[in-house]
Amino acid sequence: MKAIGKYLVIGLAILLSAWVLGKSYTYKYRTQDRIVVTGLGETEFTSDLIVWRGMVTAESSNVEQGYAQIEASKRKVSDYIAMRGIPAEAVVFEFVNVNKQYESIYANGNWAGQRFTGYRLTQGFTIESRDVEAVENISREISSLIAQGVSIEASQPDYYYTRLDDVKLGLIEKASADARIRADKIARNAGAKIGGVASARMGVFQITGANTNEEFSAGGSFNTSSRQKKARITMRVEYRVR
Repeated sequence: MKAIGKYLVIGLAILLSAWVLGKSYTYKYRTQDRIVVTGLGETEFTSDLIVWRGMVTAESSNVEQGYAQIEASKRKVSDYIAMRGIPAEAVVFEFVNVNKQYESIYANGNWAGQRFTGYRLTQGFTIESRDVEAVENISREISSLIAQGVSIEASQPDYYYTRLDDVKLGLIEKASADARIRADKIARNAGAKIGGVASARMGVFQITGANTNEEFSAGGSFNTSSRQKKARITMRVEYRVR
């Protein structure tokens, strides 16, 4: 009887071990039963804010005369902007910069020092407005100021969008929906169904010019040179399979 009991205990131990190993294998298999997909969300939009920067300059042997030239140029720029419908509060003029100018002196081909030639004065200004069309036209027609004797330097306008958070949230929703569609197709082709989300990770938010060949950046692109823009985001989603 003792021998029978001994063999019975051994048999039960073997069966129990097999059951535990089987459950472990099943659990391991199920934890690996996942589908990982990347969904894409894209949209195009038009900038609703423009920023244009410029600078009036003057050169004179006398600081007072230089300031007078800067003031005259500033008035012409202000009038030019106001006549095109941009309110005065949208224009910010910076302080006047004064720099001494020198030229090099050479004697017998050797540098012999510097000679003071006068002053260069500069005053920067910035226009920030939601009237994108009007400021665009102002930046294009700057030659009319030059024709009035204004010494001016300006850059291309920068374009922004004031509701980027809304765009971003919409793209996350689009990318998540796209990921779900992709995962569902993969699961159906494999004769399975997708379950809940195991994990989700958002990709880098990219803003490029619409219809351009701009490259994406690992840290995220943020185009300011194009009025028409394209925003893009990806979502990496891991689904359970059942």
